[in-house]
Amino acid sequence: QVQLVESGGGLVQPGGSLRLSCEASSSIVSAHTMGWYRQVPGKQRELVEMINNGGIANYADSVKGRATVSRENSKNTVYLQMHSLKPEDTAVYYCNIKYFRGTYWGKGTLVTVSS
Repeated sequence: QVQLVESGGGLVQPGGSLRLSCEASSSIVSAHTMGWYRQVPGKQRELVEMINNGGIANYADSVKGRATVSRENSKNTVYLQMHSLKPEDTAVYYCNIKYFRGTYWGKGTLVTVSS
């Protein structure tokens, strides 16, 4: 079992930026894909951005040009950097990592974009 712990959420003003972190309890070197989803109450969880082991990104049109997923293997950590935040980016953000042995989710971190 792999534990994922997200951090970095909070209140951000419109137009601001954030960096979310996701620390895994196991090495991420062998992970197939990693990245972030988000969910607003009453709506389905949706993709923000995922990267594969080759660094190829798959992202939602709504965050195109504003979001970047990166990894730091030495710290078993995946990051989400977002800028030009909008109120509609308000959601609980979940880290997701897929290994050959299974897919794992964090418990989520709330991001609120409001003035």
